[in-house]
Amino acid sequence: MLKLTTSISKKIGMPDYGSRGAAVSLEVELDTCLIDDPATLSERIRHAFDIARQEVDAELAKSNGANGGDNHRDHRPQPTVSGRSTGGNGEVRLATSSQVRAIRAISARRRLDADEFANKRFGVNGLDELTLKEASAVIDELKEAQRGVGSGGDR
Repeated sequence: MLKLTTSISKKIGMPDYGSRGAAVSLEVELDTCLIDDPATLSERIRHAFDIARQEVDAELAKSNGANGGDNHRDHRPQPTVSGRSTGGNGEVRLATSSQVRAIRAISARRRLDADEFANKRFGVNGLDELTLKEASAVIDELKEAQRGVGSGGDR
């Protein structure tokens, strides 16, 4: 038997610097005689990819409803934090869990304390208090500093 493994992964952009992704991996066994029939083998491979691609697209479409299909914290009503910038409706939209993970990952690579960095930059008591825009700014600053360090300061 031949083993065919097919994987498809897709990510789509969302508002406010977010993204959603889906991935499918299929593993099927094929008859070894297909080695002698390249056209049929190619057809089976394309068919497997088509199925995987359709399922990824269906998953992204299904979960891309009015609230993005997520229960991410940026879709919940947010508390108003005094002295913080708000959207036009007076609500503060806090950083997404993906943004917080990204900040922690980049900070760890740079051996920085992420919470301390956010506190110095925005006066918050932890990453969970960052707004969506502040978290985006922190990510941009950390990435820019990382590029500067990794390239010896040349840009």
